[in-house]
Order: sequence, then structure tokens, then C-alpha cells
Amino acid sequence: MRVVLKRLPAISYLFRFIICVSDMPTVNLAERNLDQLESNWGAKYPKVIESWRKNWPRLSSYFQYNKDVRRIMYTTNIIEGFHRQLRAVTKSKGAFQSEDALMKLLFLVQENICAKWNKPVHYWNQTLAQLSIIFSDRLKLNL
Repeated sequence: MRVVLKRLPAISYLFRFIICVSDMPTVNLAERNLDQLESNWGAKYPKVIESWRKNWPRLSSYFQYNKDVRRIMYTTNIIEGFHRQLRAVTKSKGAFQSEDALMKLLFLVQENICAKWNKPVHYWNQTLAQLSIIFSDRLKLNL
């Protein structure tokens, strides 16, 4: 079921309070916000609420991490910007002779994009240390 365009801002605003996990202090508060969303919009959009309820154990797994780790996990601006730059290059080229030609172009564009990244992630050292504790079997730090 699709959300009616004129109701999208209101529903998006309520979803923000559920999924904005970088700022949400506890899973209980997020669950209360999900309950509020269901009471406001559950009758109109039962499939949307059903999907959130069905997937809540996976969605709420973010709350096992602290605020800094959640912010890194939740932020997609870097990824979206990267994809936007890749699309801009491929869109202007038209057709490619082969898949290899496309892959070579994407590799070169990716190199140029990454060369421009010079802004560090806020609190990265603390976040990396916390991730190494949580995922000690997968992430080894050479200190």
C-alpha cells in the first residue's frame, strides 16, 4: 500500500522519531513512538505498521550500540553522495562498448571521489574503539 502524497510529510515526521536511532536514547521510547504512529495511522496504513512490527526485532537491534556508533550506522549521506556522483558520470556518457569499459570508468571516478574525501568522521577514534570491543572477533586494532 502506498502512502498518499499529501500525508507523506506527517507520516515521515512520525517515522523519524522511530528510526532516528542516533538520537533516540532507548528502545522503549522508540517502541512508544511506534505505538503512537500505529494509533494515528494504523487504520489507514495497516500494512506499513504490520511491516514495522514484523521487522521490529531487526530494526531495534541498533539500540544495543551507543550513540556514536549508531550515528555512523544511521548516516547514509556519504553513500548517497557517492552514488550521486557515479550516476552523474554514467548518465552523461550514453552507451558503453562493454561492461569492462563501464567498470574501468567507475573505478577511475571512484578514485577521484575518494581523493577528495578529507573530512574525518566525528569521534571516529572512540567509535572505532567501541566497535572493536563489540566485534572483537571481527575487528582487530593494532594499538
